[in-house]
Amino acid sequence: MQKQLLKISILVLLTGYLHSCDAVKRVAKEEHLLTKTSVIVNGKKDNTETINNLLYQKPNRKIANIPLRLHIYNMARPHRDSLFESWLDKKANRRERLRRRYSKKQVDKLKQSVLGFNNWLKKTGEAPVIVSEDKTKRSLRRLKDYYINNGWFDVKIDYDIERKDNKRAEIKYNVETKQAFLIDSISKIIKSPIVDSLYQNIKKNAFIKSGQQYRSSNFEQERDRISSDLRNSGIYHFNQDYITFEMDTIGTNKKVNVGLKIQDRAIRTPDSIRREPFEIYRISDVNIITDYTFENRNKPFKDSISYGGYKLYSYGDMLYRPKALTDAVFINPGQVYKDIDRTRTYRYINELKTFKYPNIEYVENDDNTLSDTIRLTPLKKFSLGFSADVSQSNIQTVGFSLNPSLKIRNVFRGAETLEISGIASIGASKDGKEDDDPFFDINEFGADLKLTIPRLFSPFYTENIIPKYMSPSTRIGLALTSQTNIGLDKQTFSGNFSYNWFPSSKVTNRLDLFNVQYVRNLNTDNYFRVYNNSFNSLNQIAKDVNFTTDDLTRPEGANDFINYALATPTPNEISSTQRQTINNIDERKNRLTENNLILSSSFSYTKDQRTNLFDNDFSIFRFKLELAGNLLASTSKLLGLKKDSDGRYELLNVAYSQYVKTEFDYIKHWDLGKKNVLATRAFFGIAIPYGNSNSIPFAKSFFGGGPNDNRAWTAYNLGPGSSETTNEFNEANLKIAFSAEQRFNIFGDLNGVLFLDAGNIWNVLDNVEDDRATFSSLNSLKDIAVGSGFGLRYDFSFFIFRFDIGFKTYDPSYRDENRWFNDYNFANAVYNIGINYPF
Repeated sequence: MQKQLLKISILVLLTGYLHSCDAVKRVAKEEHLLTKTSVIVNGKKDNTETINNLLYQKPNRKIANIPLRLHIYNMARPHRDSLFESWLDKKANRRERLRRRYSKKQVDKLKQSVLGFNNWLKKTGEAPVIVSEDKTKRSLRRLKDYYINNGWFDVKIDYDIERKDNKRAEIKYNVETKQAFLIDSISKIIKSPIVDSLYQNIKKNAFIKSGQQYRSSNFEQERDRISSDLRNSGIYHFNQDYITFEMDTIGTNKKVNVGLKIQDRAIRTPDSIRREPFEIYRISDVNIITDYTFENRNKPFKDSISYGGYKLYSYGDMLYRPKALTDAVFINPGQVYKDIDRTRTYRYINELKTFKYPNIEYVENDDNTLSDTIRLTPLKKFSLGFSADVSQSNIQTVGFSLNPSLKIRNVFRGAETLEISGIASIGASKDGKEDDDPFFDINEFGADLKLTIPRLFSPFYTENIIPKYMSPSTRIGLALTSQTNIGLDKQTFSGNFSYNWFPSSKVTNRLDLFNVQYVRNLNTDNYFRVYNNSFNSLNQIAKDVNFTTDDLTRPEGANDFINYALATPTPNEISSTQRQTINNIDERKNRLTENNLILSSSFSYTKDQRTNLFDNDFSIFRFKLELAGNLLASTSKLLGLKKDSDGRYELLNVAYSQYVKTEFDYIKHWDLGKKNVLATRAFFGIAIPYGNSNSIPFAKSFFGGGPNDNRAWTAYNLGPGSSETTNEFNEANLKIAFSAEQRFNIFGDLNGVLFLDAGNIWNVLDNVEDDRATFSSLNSLKDIAVGSGFGLRYDFSFFIFRFDIGFKTYDPSYRDENRWFNDYNFANAVYNIGINYPF
């Protein structure tokens, strides 16, 4: 209680000190500090971000109603350099004495350090905002323009500056909008017959419609839309300058009559400008230069090929199959000119990652046709990469790793890219090594091959299903790693065959047609040395029932006791609760030490509404469906597969996994203005074993906690359900999660956040029998854990450093007592460090 009172007292004193600071310390005698601005629209205050951004002057930003940055700025001395010089000369011979003792260079450095801190205060702080009559008038004009551009043509605006005796002032803007003007009739005058005909087909999508309120932005969008639609309909010479709007508001009773006018094409001659009707242009021919460089520009071509109406040229030997390049070009000979075809061609060629940014040039012919030349400059066929790393962790004293890589372009003359990378690492463990182990007892070696094909690699024709404007590609990957460490040691082989395509700029699809993963554990006898919590629980039960007076040996003693306790009938000294605990330990051990063979297929869908990296008002939806083991299950008898002792079919002496897994992930951000963002995330995932499996492989399970999940629990430490497990890694096959963050700016690049995380993991429809760990009904939702806290974000431009403190607000592991706020303190808080936002 005394500690709490001390903290409260310190907070009160600090708050009082900041309030007592003189905010007008740097405000001149005849000046006034702007402390408040308000915009009153038709008698009501408008504090929206849109209106506030129109003002040239705003009060100094505040945190908890305190202008913290202003106080920091006021701490700086305005003429610190001259004050330092005066201090040096205040006493006779002080300057010379310091120079003799420390040298002139060190005295200059002392001055720079003093000035540096003073400059830091000015830079970090915020200068006082002084009321300016001129800027107030400019704000008034900007406000008036805004309301006129949005249909309030009769708006009246004035302002009032209230100057106070304490050198502070407030500005109030009074806005009276009157009645808004509405769009009435819309007429058109289109000179070119072809343009008039095309306009009839595109006018249904107009941004300007009768009955809507007048807004200038709608007219700009309409000009962009008409110009874009016409240029994509063959009108090569068209641009926005040919479109004008005429407004008539005289005697219309608050209505606007709109006249749309589209001029004929303007052709400039040396002496005059003549006008002619627009014509539709077609593409006569498309020429592709496959190895263009500035040095080659005047040389003759050595090789040429005609393919599908395209003409391909090469200064050297033709190194590309024609179809690989023509598939990347959307400009087709004989078809109507479309501006979007050039944009798509740019994008697709860039995605090949084989050429530099292409040059696409049109030349006009006399017969209303265009000749197109595409100049491609190849990148180097081979590129090497190499990285090295030195690391240290809680299990490793020191570690070294090397990561070489090789990228080969145009491997099979179809613009394919092959990437070969490797990893080789060694390390020295801190604990767990035997006396005869070498110093570097951790090592990992692996190789990874990735082949990217810029089209769908399929024996079937897929253009009608997934057209090439969706940028389809095929990826084939193989990876092999061998790991020896203080854990179970394992070898992993994986391979995948996947398709990727983009139906729109916001949607991404991925189909993993074939994905295989084989994990072989090499040192299963080391299980109880790695998972100490499981061993400690087992060891304590063995002592409690007098199975042994000493610690169990690992692994022999631990395995012997498990076999003894789980025998039929159960030994008398083993209680039902103890037997359940031992059975859970045994099931977990068998599951984590068994080899895994996963053969699966999956489909992923992502819709990302972000317009750019700085968009703070968007949503992202992700969906994934994965099916594993069905192909092997349907062919087990045909392949003559044998069953193990548990009745599961085996391939390569490994029981293959069979399950269905699905995930839903939804993220929504709201921009609240003034650098305030409300961000939320909802997640649901479930993996159901069936057929050849009664549990989900560890690698495919869900876990809770960590810096990107429920931040009041460390990773793998939450759940399952309300169980009080002490396992090092807790996982399950059902997960529900929800997070919300209120993000706000503190000052400069430093931002703050208040967050709330809720969720948990459960077992469902598998072989786990612990009632507290399983999801049995909607009543299990009472076991959703809730964490809350606060954090800081610092924006380094290229990444965001994140620090969060999470407090256990509602802990479902408390069985028979109140679950709220039991460990809500800094002693039991979880401190998270991360890079970039969690969602």
